[in-house]
Amino acid sequence: MSDTTDNRPEGNDNSRYTDPQNTGAQTPGAQNAGIPPMPTRSPAAAAAAWPPPAPNTAAPQHGANTGAPQQGAYASAPSGATSPTGQAFGPGATAAHPTMPLHDGAPAAPRKKSAAPRVAALLVAAALVGGAAGLGGTYAGLNLWGGSSTTAAAGPSAITVNNPDDVNNTSAVAAKVVPSVVTISATGGSSGGTGSGVVLSSDGYVLTNTHVVTLDGQTGNATISVTTSDGKVYKATVVGTDPTYDLAVIKLEGASGLTPIEWADSSKLNVGDNTIAVGAPLDLPNTVTTGIVSALNRSIQVASSAAPSDGSDSQQDQGQGEGESPFRFDFGQGQQQQSASQTIKIAVIQTDAAINPGNSGGALVDSDGKLIGINVAIASAGGSSSGGQSGNIGVGFSIPSDIAKRISTEIIDNGSATHGLLGASVQDAASIQGATTTGAYVAEAQSGGAAASAGLTKGDVITKFNGVPITNSIDLTAQVRALAAGSKAEVTYNRNGQEKTVEVTLGSMPTS
Repeated sequence: MSDTTDNRPEGNDNSRYTDPQNTGAQTPGAQNAGIPPMPTRSPAAAAAAWPPPAPNTAAPQHGANTGAPQQGAYASAPSGATSPTGQAFGPGATAAHPTMPLHDGAPAAPRKKSAAPRVAALLVAAALVGGAAGLGGTYAGLNLWGGSSTTAAAGPSAITVNNPDDVNNTSAVAAKVVPSVVTISATGGSSGGTGSGVVLSSDGYVLTNTHVVTLDGQTGNATISVTTSDGKVYKATVVGTDPTYDLAVIKLEGASGLTPIEWADSSKLNVGDNTIAVGAPLDLPNTVTTGIVSALNRSIQVASSAAPSDGSDSQQDQGQGEGESPFRFDFGQGQQQQSASQTIKIAVIQTDAAINPGNSGGALVDSDGKLIGINVAIASAGGSSSGGQSGNIGVGFSIPSDIAKRISTEIIDNGSATHGLLGASVQDAASIQGATTTGAYVAEAQSGGAAASAGLTKGDVITKFNGVPITNSIDLTAQVRALAAGSKAEVTYNRNGQEKTVEVTLGSMPTS
């Protein structure tokens, strides 16, 4: 079941206003007679009229003891005036009103700010980015300002709004983001599967997962077909893959005029922030689900047949007793995900937005429609990474946008991405006899490696990496790999009961 958030704007009650203080008394002149019908205004019109003009101080204030007509005298209000509810009257009206005095002259408590301008702004932005012909045009098959029943023009780009006068924030974000998300079909030999991708440039660079374009490591030469939200189909080639963080960039052939995603700063996220996932779960394109950020600084270990081999460095930064992970790629295949002996360890955003097989490579966005993560994995209630395709259980994971942006840029520029190496063999500190704290226990610091060069030795317990809490070896490996080779990082560790901090210059993880 999908967790949803009702983000419909407040203040959309179009009933006539009679008594702002809820006293039950009718103000003289507040009869229904003479009150003009309230005009219906689209969110776009509200956005266009924002911010409001300065109040007309010469006009009588509603409720003020001036001898002027009180509430109910709106029939004579000038064009552009507003009611105390924030509803607008007349052409050019705005959706805001200065604070009103009470009848005794005391100022009224400020009203809660309506979400309508925010929703309208998102919809206007969507129309502008999408190149719609005016506010009455269509965007991704959606007539935002049409009649009471609106459907997609054609194709899989359907975003249906049956009541355009009551569009909420999620609808606005969907209109903005769906054109920036594509459906990817990959085939190789007798295998095939579907996933999602995020448009990076107007000429067809698309970010997705390595396991989508390699069929989870089964092929390095898959045939890739990409369908955009408006139903156009393109052939695509792989620009480069990054199996260490399961990211890949592909390029659509002959594409132009696509709508790139907007990046957000994932380091600014808070637990509880709204999230919206967009992708093609179960081969259902343009699916939109909502939730929140359930956890940050989470690290997971996922079985991956495409995982790189570290060669002689295979024991560095590795935990002990890894066992079977409950996490697996959310990849829509016609068969069960194959068992893999290798694993990758990645730092992720946890969300309860419904994510299912096929969401892989799709977008996780914030309430402004900006990219905060690339959907990559889900949890299996059965605890088996090679088991059946279980559905969403409210535990999904996305690679933070800051990491995805760094890696995708390196792939486009160089064909591959680099990753940091600490040069230490580590294991869970809690598993060490006599442990008094969680963290990553340094079992060995390789001579000449980054850890040894910074003064770390066997027995140190690393508890923070660049300020991020480290609770086990997987946390440490994921954070180290998230950085580029040669990056500097601050490492906090415990030695003989004393906390110390040191700066480490990371080495470079070997490429397979």
